[in-house]
Amino acid sequence: MNTFYNFFNWYFSKKALPYWYVLLFDCLVVLFSGFVCYALDHGPRTTWFAFWPLLWTLLFYLIFFIIGFRITRTYSGVLRYSSFSDLYRVGLANLFGVGCIIILRFFFKADLLLEPIRFKEVVFMFILATAISWSMRLIMKLLYDRVREEHAVKNVFIYGVKSGGIAIAKSIRSAQPLRFILKGFVSDADDMAGHILQGVNVYRNDESLIDHMNQRGVRTLLVSPLKQDRLIQNHEMVNRLIEAGVVIYTFDQAQKWDGKSELGQTHLREVDIEDLLPRDEIQVDLDSVEKLLRGKKVLITGSAGSIGSEMVRQVAKFAPESLQLIDEAETPQHDIRLMMKRDFPDIQAETVVTSITNEERMEHIFRTYKPDYVFHAAAYKHVPMMEDNPSEAVFNNIKGTRVIADLAVKYGVKKFVMISTDKAVNPTNVMGCSKRICEIYCQSLNKAIQEKQVEGVTQFVTTRFGNVLGSNGSVIPLFREQIKKGGPVTVTHPDIIRYFMLIPEACKLVLEAGTMGKGGEIFVFDMGKPVKIAELAHRMILLSGAHNVEVKFTGLRDGEKLYEEVLNDEEITKPTFNKKIKIAQVREYDYAEVSAAIQQLIDVSLQYDDMETVRLMKQIVPEYKSQHSKYEVLDAPVGGGAMSLISKKLQKK
Repeated sequence: MNTFYNFFNWYFSKKALPYWYVLLFDCLVVLFSGFVCYALDHGPRTTWFAFWPLLWTLLFYLIFFIIGFRITRTYSGVLRYSSFSDLYRVGLANLFGVGCIIILRFFFKADLLLEPIRFKEVVFMFILATAISWSMRLIMKLLYDRVREEHAVKNVFIYGVKSGGIAIAKSIRSAQPLRFILKGFVSDADDMAGHILQGVNVYRNDESLIDHMNQRGVRTLLVSPLKQDRLIQNHEMVNRLIEAGVVIYTFDQAQKWDGKSELGQTHLREVDIEDLLPRDEIQVDLDSVEKLLRGKKVLITGSAGSIGSEMVRQVAKFAPESLQLIDEAETPQHDIRLMMKRDFPDIQAETVVTSITNEERMEHIFRTYKPDYVFHAAAYKHVPMMEDNPSEAVFNNIKGTRVIADLAVKYGVKKFVMISTDKAVNPTNVMGCSKRICEIYCQSLNKAIQEKQVEGVTQFVTTRFGNVLGSNGSVIPLFREQIKKGGPVTVTHPDIIRYFMLIPEACKLVLEAGTMGKGGEIFVFDMGKPVKIAELAHRMILLSGAHNVEVKFTGLRDGEKLYEEVLNDEEITKPTFNKKIKIAQVREYDYAEVSAAIQQLIDVSLQYDDMETVRLMKQIVPEYKSQHSKYEVLDAPVGGGAMSLISKKLQKK
């Protein structure tokens, strides 16, 4: 038996047979069938004496079969991949040959010149030749499938019994080399359970699913593209599969399936933790965004960062006239430069390595290129780092934003879109407070322009959202690295929760909110359902297949919250053009007073006195209350409580 399989292993490792091999085989089958049917009707002795006349007769008739083979191209198919259409063509070709024989015999009296063949012999000749040709193709296919199964990587179930599941089944069975062997389908519909589909059983999606998979030796589940959203929402099913060690494969959602085209396995990939986080599909009116940005000059700060680089890619798709890309990180900025040359060679892109705090350099860029739109993503954003370096948070985040904002007004930028963070709401750390001050400055400047206190046309729009998956400093890449090293996976607190959104989704919302805003708004994004970080860590460990990796709780970091907020306690929201985007109605500030307070803060920050710098930040943003930080002492009541000068003046008004 081993020798038999070794032979077919060797045979199937070769390329397809030349077409004339298949044609020759089909011709020999016709001749053999003719002799057999004649012998069955006349007996072996008569057949032997009539051998040569019968051979010449069959060779003459074979011409018509060959014509049929040529018309239907029966020899063009690869035997190991034979399908119903191949069998249909063989039957049609043989029927054509037999039809020609019948016409010759009855209308042209061919039996007067050739060995007479009775009508029933012709009919049985067609049946036998077709049966042999079909059988040969089916046997070759079955043997090939069996040999492939010996070398297949995984037995699989497919989740989904409609068009998506059927498309996957066809794809994995025709794949080269074979990666999966289909052992069953999984359906949510009770009436489908117990049926046979594509030759395998359909199982109900319930508590018994894992038992059925174990019985069939299945450790892999392929998810139909039509079932991916259902999988994400079905936490019980996901938990059962992960805990049982089942590997889940999904299709790349960036490649949206149209429901008709073939599902190639190149887009099939093992499920990642990002795929299993609860979130709704985000719909964005990109047509309106394109109308606004096409043919315009767009400046993007922080272009080498996780958010900024995605903004570059998305804006470039709308064919702007030019892009001015600003970042001080040389190597990542060089990567952006190469990406633009490779993917968007027709777009003029200036990749500049500099800091947004370099006023002279930024002035030169605005004066030279005169951008129509500015997307401001540059910022220091790591909470613990900024907690230890508040002067840098002030200088880079606040001064840098003021530099870009002032130049946008000076050079007639139509719209300035600032990317903020949910940590700016009721901030508990230096980074969040610095971003809140940036929001205040942009809003007050927009108000001053509207009230003609400042001459300009720029509309300032702020977008505020939470964590994005895969961003620099995100918890998920950290957990992956820790799991790879064998643990422990460090979580600051068992009850800490966070909101998550994909980087492309966040950037699309930024584009829509930014371009649709009229100026002065703070747009907040619906981040979906919060995720418990401890549960996220456990899931990642299970998904990785790692064993004995523990989760270790290290305590909240300086300035860290148990949960993030999207709106200030004193703020309310109102709906917008997109259900995932809302407008925060916030307090208004006087531009002159804000500008003076920020200048004082910048001057103090240059003295690198952490306590004095943070004290002034708290005066500008009185809702800033430090947590797990050395700056908590500044929140202690002194003389009835610390109140900012700006807030006092607003109260008097």
